Formats: sequence, C-alpha cells, structure tokens
Amino acid sequence: MKFVVSDPKSGKAYSATSDTALFVGKKLGETVQLDAIGLTGFEAKVTGGSGNQGFPMHQSIHGTGVKKIFSMPGVGFKSTKKGLKKRFSVRGNTIGEDVSQVNLVVTKEGAVKITDVLKGRELTEEEKLSAKERLIKKSLEAAGSAELGSGVKKAKH
Repeated sequence: MKFVVSDPKSGKAYSATSDTALFVGKKLGETVQLDAIGLTGFEAKVTGGSGNQGFPMHQSIHGTGVKKIFSMPGVGFKSTKKGLKKRFSVRGNTIGEDVSQVNLVVTKEGAVKITDVLKGRELTEEEKLSAKERLIKKSLEAAGSAELGSGVKKAKH
C-alpha cells in the first residue's frame, strides 16, 4: 500500500510504502496515528485514496466496494462543459484491503522532521529527462550516432 503524506506547512507531499495494509476500516476524514509508517508522534487526517482498479474514494459512498454514480464534476470526474453530468465508478469511503493508495494530511507533528524520515531519493540523469527527450535520445542512439544522443538539449519548463 502506498501512502502520500502531505505537509500543509511546507506545501510538499512525501511518499511512503508498506507491504501490509494499514489503516483498514478507517473512513475519509478520520484521524490516524502515523507510527506504523515510521513517523512517531505524527497524526494525520485521511483525505482520499484510490483502489487497485484506479477508482478514487468518494465521501458519499459508504463501505469499501465500487459503485457507479451519476454525478456532476467532483471527485473522479472533470467536466469540459458547464452542467454536464456523467455516470462513473467510485470506491467507498472506507479503507479496505483492495485500496492501493491512501492520501493523508498531517494535523499534528512529532519530534522529528518529516523530511528526515521520508526522504526522496536523488534522480538519475536518465530519470531527469522528459519523455520526449528520452525518445529523441533513444532514436538517435538507435540510428548509430550515440554522440548526438548525449547532446540532447533540455526542454525549457
């Protein structure tokens, strides 16, 4: 299970993973202790998540199952036209065994900093390239001009 822990003070989100399904039975909006993922003394509020099939958790659906709802834009549906309604699948508001990601917002901090426990790893040079830059480099290397592939310009963002 993947956990996305957001720190409202810094505005950053940190990712943690666990092999076991934690917080099973907790509902959206409930407060949980983050001792199980290594953040001793931290408390967080469950704000959302998604299941193994990719459907987002929805506050108005009770339980852990997947249901189709007919709704206006909101969680799980982004409209392109005003007043558009659509039928789409969402997951219930309770964390179950089949939830793959849980989103949390820190409400109470512990003694240690969150960055010390949930550090992000450094990206390699290959991972820093955008998808377009990787494709260009790969095609140039396949064409036999590897020296051209190493000189791919970075895109301005």
